[in-house]
Amino acid sequence: MSVRIKNLFLLAAVPLLITACSEPPEAPEPVRPIKAIEVGSLSNIQRRSFPGEAKAAMQADMSFRIGGDLISLPVNVGDKVKQGDLLARLDPQDHQNKFKAAQANLERARANLKRSESDYKRVLRIFKQDPGATSQADIDRKRQQRDQDKANIKSSSAELANMQNQLDYTYLKAPFSGKIVATYVENHESVRAKQNIVRLLDASSIEMVVHIPENLIKLVKYVEAVYVVFDAFPDTEIRATVKEVGTEASKTTRTYPVTLAMQPPEGVNILPGMAGKTVRSDFNLPESIKLDEGTVIPVSAVFNKGPDKSYVWVINRESGSKELASVALREITIGKLTDRGIRVTQGLKDGEWIASAGVNYLTENQKVRIIDANSGQTP
Repeated sequence: MSVRIKNLFLLAAVPLLITACSEPPEAPEPVRPIKAIEVGSLSNIQRRSFPGEAKAAMQADMSFRIGGDLISLPVNVGDKVKQGDLLARLDPQDHQNKFKAAQANLERARANLKRSESDYKRVLRIFKQDPGATSQADIDRKRQQRDQDKANIKSSSAELANMQNQLDYTYLKAPFSGKIVATYVENHESVRAKQNIVRLLDASSIEMVVHIPENLIKLVKYVEAVYVVFDAFPDTEIRATVKEVGTEASKTTRTYPVTLAMQPPEGVNILPGMAGKTVRSDFNLPESIKLDEGTVIPVSAVFNKGPDKSYVWVINRESGSKELASVALREITIGKLTDRGIRVTQGLKDGEWIASAGVNYLTENQKVRIIDANSGQTP
């Protein structure tokens, strides 16, 4: 090999050796997702937003109580029905035959009772006129027969009522007015008891379930109205009221489900499944609760270093970014524990964000990604 070729080979190998000997690039610092809340006085609760999803106030999968063969399915998906309209019908022949048999049994029982009642009265009359013409045992037998026939009347009447119910159960009728949104069977199929036949939905009244943090749930009873905006109609606020408050908190989010009810305005067709959120609330607070009583934060946001010092992690967003942020330790002065959380008298300002969970696992200047504890979304 010539000297010239060797020199070229060495020159080509130098960059490779330099690259191989250089240190590998440092891995980027991991970003920790954390739950957080915005600091604010109680008056800020009125502007808190909670996401939810629309659902019909009344919806039901309709089924027969008994099984049988379908002979009528007069509705299709999209049909509007009124309360009491026929949705489906089973073949009633067997039930009609049983109903007629039960009617005949009841008629026989009535005839038997009429005859045994007459026999009992006759022996009583004879015994009164001539005690020797009949015996007490004969009277007892006639009375027992009469009582048995009375019992047969009750049994036959119950059987007839049951057969009437079975016959009525061959009709599937709408329990409320609404729209057919699904059919699960075809006409002339054999269906089982409790098998879904059609799905009926009333979208004239809409509900939304939102999840409220445990430190705010006791204020829900003072809500007069909630205003909701759906993604499909961003310029329309719909007034809602609190319909129901859940009594058990989620074990993971520590939030309570609250059901809101609303009537969509004319021309705004809110469909089940549409996403939306609350945008503001009207409160009717008693005198015992003042709107300027200071900042209240969850107990889970506070941790101690030493017996007399309390701290929180304040979240510093980078240039207002919703994704990039870091945490900084800050000492605070705490006051009384309330039913909504712990009161902070010094150290925090309205509008700041603080970590609300996992505070013992954070470090100074650690990179984090904020997850709003109230909505589960990045604020």
